[in-house]
Amino acid sequence: MPEMISAIILGIVEGLTEFLPVSSTGHLILAGALLGFEGGAATTFKIVIQLGAVMAVLVLYWTRYMDIAKDLLTFNFSTKNKLNAIHMMIAMIPALIVYLIFKDYIKRYLFGPAPVLIGLVAGGILMIAAARLGRKVTAENTDDITYKQALGIGLFQCFALWPGFSRSGSTISGGLLLGTSQKAAADFTFIISVPVMLGATVLDMYDSRELLTADALILFLIGFIAAFIVAMIAVVTFLNLIKRLKLEWFALYRFVLAAVFYIFVM
Repeated sequence: MPEMISAIILGIVEGLTEFLPVSSTGHLILAGALLGFEGGAATTFKIVIQLGAVMAVLVLYWTRYMDIAKDLLTFNFSTKNKLNAIHMMIAMIPALIVYLIFKDYIKRYLFGPAPVLIGLVAGGILMIAAARLGRKVTAENTDDITYKQALGIGLFQCFALWPGFSRSGSTISGGLLLGTSQKAAADFTFIISVPVMLGATVLDMYDSRELLTADALILFLIGFIAAFIVAMIAVVTFLNLIKRLKLEWFALYRFVLAAVFYIFVM
C-alpha cells in the first residue's frame, strides 16, 4: 500500500510538472527521495510514467499528428512552410544517439538528488541566457521552423538527458537562441515529446525487463494513469502559461527549489 500511495503521488507530480520548464524528471527524483521510493525499478518507473503525462499532448495535438502521419505515409514532404515528419526526426536523432551511448551512465550516476540540483541551477542559467540573448524571431509558429532550427533544437534537447535540466526548458531555450518565438518553441517541444518519450520508455523497459515483475507493472500502471489524468486537467492551462510567461520566472523557481532542497534535505 505505501508503494501504491507513492506511485499515485509521483504520478500527480509528473502530471503537474511535465508541461513546465522545471524538469518533471528532477521533481520525480527529489519527490522519490523524500518518499524513499528509489532503486532500479523506481528509476524505470520515473521514466515510464512520464509517457502518461505526454500522452495528454497526443490528445491535444491529435489533428497535427494525423497530418504529419498522413504526409509521412504518402511521402509528401514538398509542402513549404509546414511542419512535417522530417522536422521531428531531425530534432529527435541527437538526443536518441546520446541516450543510447550514455543511458547506463545516466541511470547509474545522474538519477539522484545532487545531480538534479546541479541540473536545476544550470538549466535555469541557460533559460535566463536564452531569454536575454535570443535572436530576432524568424519563426512565429511551428510551421515557420526550418530544418536547421529543428536540428539545433534537437541538439539542445540533449541537455535534458541530465535530470533537472528539463526537456521543455532546454528546447525552448534552444528555440529562442535560434530565432523561434517562445510559443513556436513550446509547441514544437510538446509535439516531439510523444515520439521521444515513447522511444525512451520502450528502450528503458526493455533494458529493465528483469525488474518488471507483476507488482512493479501494477505500480507503473497506477503512476501512468495518475499522470495522464492530472496532465489532462492541467495541460491547457500550463501550455498557455509556458507560452506567455517569461523564462526568467521559471528559472527563479528552479533556483528556489534547489536551494530549499539543499538546505533542508541534503
